Amino acid sequence: VQLQASGGGLVQAGGSLSLHCAASGSGFIIDDMSWYRLPPGGSRELLASREMVATFTRYGIANYGNSVAGRFTISRDPGKNTVHLQMTSLNSEDTGVYYCQAVGRRYGRSYEHTFWGQGTEVTVSS
Repeated sequence: VQLQASGGGLVQAGGSLSLHCAASGSGFIIDDMSWYRLPPGGSRELLASREMVATFTRYGIANYGNSVAGRFTISRDPGKNTVHLQMTSLNSEDTGVYYCQAVGRRYGRSYEHTFWGQGTEVTVSS
């Protein structure tokens, strides 16, 4: 499974930006998809995740980190292995490299594999 993230860039403080990530490949059922952030000189932080329930048509509740709750929204496209992150009210602390992550299982198997995208950079200027 390969993850391709896009949508990063430079934005002014208070502005908005949307990130997108698509998983490609075969042989896996993608369950949870998440967004992480690696700030300059900091450690990787889980921002948001959204699970897929077993019906393959609905997505479970979203979970958010404290630093982005109320400002960021994670969404997934029904029937597609894509995830989006809509970011609003951005501030300088949101600067960093954003990574999408997917957790998947081979058909008929329960072992979960974790996949990472290449990262997309977000810079918030004050």
